[in-house]
Amino acid sequence: MTEVIAVTGLTKIYGTKRVVDDFDITVPRGAIYGFLGPNGSGKTTTIRMLCGLLTPDAGQGTCLGYDIRAQADRIKEQVGYMTQKFSLYEDLSIRENLDFIGRMYRVRDRGARVAAALDDLGLANRAGQLAGTLSGGWKQRLALAACLLHDPKLLLLDEPTAGVDPKARRDFWDEIRRLSGQGVTVLVSTHYMDEAVQCDRIAYIAYGKKLIDGPSADIPKQVGLETWRVEGPDLAALEVRVKTMPGIVQVARFGASLHVSGTDKQAFENTIETLKAEGTHRWSEQVAGLEEAFIYLMAGSRDNFAATEDKVGSS
Repeated sequence: MTEVIAVTGLTKIYGTKRVVDDFDITVPRGAIYGFLGPNGSGKTTTIRMLCGLLTPDAGQGTCLGYDIRAQADRIKEQVGYMTQKFSLYEDLSIRENLDFIGRMYRVRDRGARVAAALDDLGLANRAGQLAGTLSGGWKQRLALAACLLHDPKLLLLDEPTAGVDPKARRDFWDEIRRLSGQGVTVLVSTHYMDEAVQCDRIAYIAYGKKLIDGPSADIPKQVGLETWRVEGPDLAALEVRVKTMPGIVQVARFGASLHVSGTDKQAFENTIETLKAEGTHRWSEQVAGLEEAFIYLMAGSRDNFAATEDKVGSS
């Protein structure tokens, strides 16, 4: 099976609002596929439809070779789903939580598998600690161990590193890459740019619509942004001025510099040459990155279901 997920026209409607609108995606086996988008964009709802937790109102397709409508129970048996919020039992120990999950999935040799999971995720020394007393990073490790206990073929990770420190995030992604190398397919939603670059492919989602998808390195090229970096005095005043000039479609602040972008190559270059000639700032051409592409795509999107967001709880 080369395609783990292949769906077309996936749609979910709450009331009069389309939380997910005509969504298509194909995910190859062993890929790390990122869902990138702002909170409330429909990422969680889409993930839940893909793994059989929600039934779409329209659309069809397969996940792990099973029909997402008719065979949802078969899909759930082979998927590890890590939710945004820690969802294990806080009044049970790490080992007790894993043992419970093992029983739920009817895992064979459960004791040995739990012990192996504790070792693999570095949890063995804390096995007797109550889950509720763990820090965010350790809760994340426990949640991942629980996801992996039944040897899933597909991992669905919903904002998995929200609220954890940078080292815990790095350790987490090291583990994800290891799993991907073993053939496990990973679908992960995030709004962290440094995580997005870890993904093989990315789909940008805004307010229920897929705006673009493809290999991570190709996304800025698909958007068609030309970008220059500018440094120097009084960047706030320069930002206000540059935004109104011909060929400029985006000006974004990145620390002590501005990233100025355009899509009309000739008009953009003419404006940049004019600004460079003034000699007041330092200009350097750079390759547009995922963050510039993300800002550009979001700026052109319309939030058409903001009133539904709180009720649905999608992100």
